[in-house]
Amino acid sequence: MMKLADDPQVAAFHAEFAAFLDARLPAEAEAQERSRSSADIPDWARRWQRALFDHGWLLPGQPPEYGGRNATLPQQLAHLEELAHRRIYHSFNPQGLGIIAASLLTFGTEQQKSRWAVPILRAEVTAALGMSEPEAGSDLASLRTRAALQGDAFVVNGQKIWTSGAHDADVLLAFVRTDPDAPRHQGISALLIPTDTEGVVRRPFGSIAAEDDLDFNEVFLTDVRVPRENLVGPLNGGWRVAGGSLGHERTLLWLSYAERLEDLMRDAAGTGGDQEWYATLEMDLQALRLLGYRGLGPDRDPAEISVLKLLGSEAVQSASLYALEAAGADGLPHPAPTGPHHHMNNENFVSSWFERYARSFAGTIAGGTSEIQRNIIAERVLGLPR
Repeated sequence: MMKLADDPQVAAFHAEFAAFLDARLPAEAEAQERSRSSADIPDWARRWQRALFDHGWLLPGQPPEYGGRNATLPQQLAHLEELAHRRIYHSFNPQGLGIIAASLLTFGTEQQKSRWAVPILRAEVTAALGMSEPEAGSDLASLRTRAALQGDAFVVNGQKIWTSGAHDADVLLAFVRTDPDAPRHQGISALLIPTDTEGVVRRPFGSIAAEDDLDFNEVFLTDVRVPRENLVGPLNGGWRVAGGSLGHERTLLWLSYAERLEDLMRDAAGTGGDQEWYATLEMDLQALRLLGYRGLGPDRDPAEISVLKLLGSEAVQSASLYALEAAGADGLPHPAPTGPHHHMNNENFVSSWFERYARSFAGTIAGGTSEIQRNIIAERVLGLPR
């Protein structure tokens, strides 16, 4: 692995970013405050994300008009590693920043970029991703939500589920079937649906970890009229948009898995885990990073991101289970933190290894289940027959 600090340009870039953080990082960010959902951005975090955008530190690889500074790949890696080292969120709306806005910058029109992408990047608008459905799950090609084009608008009917942060989001990037007679992968389109549109109903529900952990949503769409100008990419060309969106999501996920594995190593130090377990965890972490860096290169195969997603999610789950078993009764839940926002480093929150293990199951589902990832790897990486 290249040593980033050996490159003078990367070292100068890294030092400039570190100086910016030293001077501008809010106290709330250093406290690692958790938000109530993945589309809820506290006021201080909105100001922080705008500061990152305005100074080119939000997405450094993008041009300045999109919150960046045309950074090289090694510089982007240095940026991500500094954020991970300090355990800093650079957005409380990760789907909005890393999936929806990124998809719009790739597939959207100039009007969509200015109307939706830039406000999402500046934390003026929050967004959620509408893919999964009750009878489709990770199999996007089986989605049943319909969108019929009537004049200058689509009329949408259907249901989404597991839609993280939808109840706090301003807009939903929803994948819908616009040609029911086309082959499964060819009749899908992507629409931007403002969540205050008549006919949109969002119902948050608790997770296995905690009933008051309200991030997941059911979203019901009944005769929802969406302007044709909100179509992202070509009509019936949503499968390509979805592939790009899932690629952005899975890229984000492997980075988050690396951070979570680091957290596990630090927080599990007092659980009694043996050296073999720590060695395994360290090897998983280094393998994930090395494969991830390769996947960010110019010659990457998008299907290889599935390897990262599978490795990262299952490594976190197995490590969480081992830590729970090593902790024994001390790993069971303590009284839950109170208040609309609580801190990640709250003693009760960290000591509940059961909660961490329960949360880890979402990692093998979100962004495509482990079974879906294995199918992708078998077919597109290994070249095995279907």
